[in-house]
This record gives sequence, structure tokens and C-alpha cells, in this order.
Amino acid sequence: MRSLGASKVSLSSLSSEELWRKSGRLEGRDSEFLRLQDRKGAKYLLSPTHEEEITSIVANAVKSHKDLPLRLYQVSRKYRDEARPRQGLLRGREFLMKDLYTFDVTDQQARATYEQVRNTYKAFLDELRLPYLVANADSGNMGGDLSHEYHFVSDRGEDNVIHCTQCDYSINEELFIGAFERSMAAPLWSQISESINGGEEIERVHLDQHGIVSGPCQSTVFMTKDRRRRVQVVTPRDGGVINIYAVKALVPDVDTSIMPFENSIIDISGDFTLVVDQRLALQVGASRLAALSANPSAPQPEIIYSRASILTLPISTTPCPTCRSQSLKLSKAIEIGHTFHLGTRYSEPLSAQVLNSENKLVPVSMGCHGIGVSRLIGAAASLLLDDKGLNWPLLIAPFSAVIVPGPQTRAEDVSSVYDALTQQGPEPMDAVVDDRKRSLGWKLKDADLVGYPFIMVLGKAWSERREVEMQCRRLGVKETVSLLDLGSKLDGYSKQL
Repeated sequence: MRSLGASKVSLSSLSSEELWRKSGRLEGRDSEFLRLQDRKGAKYLLSPTHEEEITSIVANAVKSHKDLPLRLYQVSRKYRDEARPRQGLLRGREFLMKDLYTFDVTDQQARATYEQVRNTYKAFLDELRLPYLVANADSGNMGGDLSHEYHFVSDRGEDNVIHCTQCDYSINEELFIGAFERSMAAPLWSQISESINGGEEIERVHLDQHGIVSGPCQSTVFMTKDRRRRVQVVTPRDGGVINIYAVKALVPDVDTSIMPFENSIIDISGDFTLVVDQRLALQVGASRLAALSANPSAPQPEIIYSRASILTLPISTTPCPTCRSQSLKLSKAIEIGHTFHLGTRYSEPLSAQVLNSENKLVPVSMGCHGIGVSRLIGAAASLLLDDKGLNWPLLIAPFSAVIVPGPQTRAEDVSSVYDALTQQGPEPMDAVVDDRKRSLGWKLKDADLVGYPFIMVLGKAWSERREVEMQCRRLGVKETVSLLDLGSKLDGYSKQL
């Protein structure tokens, strides 16, 4: 935050409902808020985020373009009424977040600020040396037309990120809609015809006895939100997992929040919507799809073609939209940060305006940028956990090193090693001494459990040769080092942590 010229603030955990009503974010989100009211009946929220409050403060304090740009951040507790709190720090009703709010005179300046913040976030994640992805994302209720998510790649993640292993392309699954290309249809011909050379009849797409579309395809059935209309999605066989977000783009009122219906419980008496992947439509032909049933009294579908898009998630042969290589990958990930370019989403309704250089009153252009501190800690812990305990990245470890003296080690010897760690070397470390009245073996096991990046043992090697036994479990290091060489050795290993 210092590198961005940001000033630290501390905002109240209580937020007025009236502010949220002015910004338009109060309605329709009752389930997310933890609400309360005072003895006079005034209504408040336990703040899930602070865009309204910070914008209101700036609106009252900043009046001229000469007061901008402005960067304000805080590290504070947030509160949300999560329906299913789970996985410890990864999703809870109370959590710690670092949130930065930026204010600029023009949209162009705000977008330049946005890129500065993005680069700063990436530099921080680079220093953590954990595998991460930066994905194009949906701004959702936060507002604005530009946002990115920052993810740790983890099997425990709840998000799916589609990314290319050959270039920087990365996007949240919610935004991915694959583009249709005519070349995609060619490999599907074998699904449509059993033997084109043998002159056999082309296998037709048809309605089976259950009223379900059958043939050279895979079929998934949903219902509309009002439960009155069936929505059947038809994609090529072996064409990939259905992309529910691509389906929603074509049929906005489809309910994909529940598992697709089984054939046996589908009501086939009414009309239905048939959504056809363009790869399949091109090969089968629109005329056949329009005449699915020979029985005129059978339900006739409304047919929607995906046209310029496909309805499945990437498979091994799907080309990357950026570099065209067949290197797209779908990874589970934990979101630990999000940046938003907000524009005038909050400044207009909350009257945050300044006089520009032409002496005209204009709304300020904003951005908000968050890192979930508690979630980042939980995610990092889960990524590096092994059977012996935690393994903290050096950047966020509670201490970089722990000194574990043997039972006969003198206090002045411990002090000399502590001074060597904290005052010498290219990058002095923060260290802690385990001086508890426990056995050496117990202390070493506890040090592994806590997950210190480095463990310094003053045992046999120290008593015999004045050498420290240096351990680093993540790197598989266990060696003895003289006090004189300790700083340079640690500096070399630290660059890998």
C-alpha cells in the first residue's frame, strides 16, 4: 500500500442502511446482511464492505480536482450472513480484509490507477511464491465494467478458472463462453453417421418415447425458474461438460442451481425449449431439428441455436482464444483477492463530486481493491500443509526462523545466534527462541507443526564445532552451518521460499 501512496484509515463496522439504499445495493440482498437497530429504531448493518461509507466521507471532504488522486485503505473485519460457512478461514461469517479505495478525476486516470494496483497485487503474489492465477471476472453487484480475481490454484477451491498454459489467458468459468468455429464440427461427423462410406442412413436426432431428444448427442434437462417449462440442452457427444453460464446467456430464466432432472420425473406434457449447440446444429441440419417428431400432436419445442458460441467447457482440443494453442486447462481455485474499476457507480448516487480543471462539477471515478487476509492465510496453509504440519511462505510466516536450543546450551550462545539471524546477512530475519522447558525432540516436532520456514537447532554440532543445524522442510534441507556463513546460506534458501 505504501508503494501506491495509500493512506491508512479505519472505518466503522456499523453501516447505515440509508447509505446502502442510496447506492441501490440494499434491495434484494437481505440474506447476505447481518442487521440490527438501535434503541431509537435506526437501522444498521454489520458492514460486509465499505464502498458506501468511504464514498460518503470523500464526498464531504474533497471538493477540488487538486485534492486528487486519493488512495485510502484499511485492514478490518467484515461480516456476511453466509448460508453455508465452511472450511475454516476460507468461508466464514466474519473475516479480515484489506480493502483499498481509489479516487481520480477522470475515467482514464482511474483506469491507469487500476493497472497500477493490479501490478502491485501481482508483485505481492510473486513474492509469496505460490501458484496463482489472475482471471477476468464478473463485477456482479459491486458494479463497474472491469474486474479481475486473484486465485490460488487448489483442489479445495470453490471457483473454476479456465486458463492457458502457453500464454496469460485466464478467465473465471462464469465468464467463459467458447466461440464456435466451423472447424470444430468436422470431427463430429463420425457421431452423426455410422459409416458415410458404406452409404448407411445418417443417424437422426429425434424425440424418444420419453419426449427426450436422442441421437448423436448428449442431452441435459433443466427447468425454468417458475417450473413451468422444460429446457433441454443438446451438445455433441464427448464434446465436453456443459457450460451452464453459456446456457444462461441464451435462456436467462433457466434454473441451473439444481441437478438436472432425470428422464423419469420430467413432465413431457407441455412445450419445452430446445437449446442446440451450434457444432451439432451445423452437422445435423436445422431442418431435421425443426422436424423432431413425426407426430403432430407431440410437444414441439422452441429451438434456440448457440450460433456464435458453444455450450460446453473447454476440452483438450479447444483452442485458446488468445494464442490459439490447444492448451486450455480448467483448475479449481481459491479466490483471495479482487480488483474492481467502479467508475461513477457510487460517486453519482452519493454525490461525490469535484470541480475539475475547467471549473465544472464532475463525479469522481473510483476503484476498489480487496485482499481477503484471513482467507489468504487459510488458503496458503492448506496449499503447503503436509503430514508434519504447516509450511508457511516466508513472506507471511509468524517468524522466519525458530531457534531451538539443546538442554545444555548457554544463554549467551542463544543470543549470539539470535543476533546473527536478526542483524546480519543481506536480509536480516525475524526470529523467535523456543525456551520452553520441554525436551529437544518435543520442540522440534512442535516447530514442524507450527510451520516455521527455518529451524535452527543448537545441539550436538553446536557443542562440538560451534555450528548450527539448519533445517528447512519445504526445501528438504538439513545441514550444519557456521555462524559466519549462516546469513549467506539463509539468503540463498530464502529466495526459493
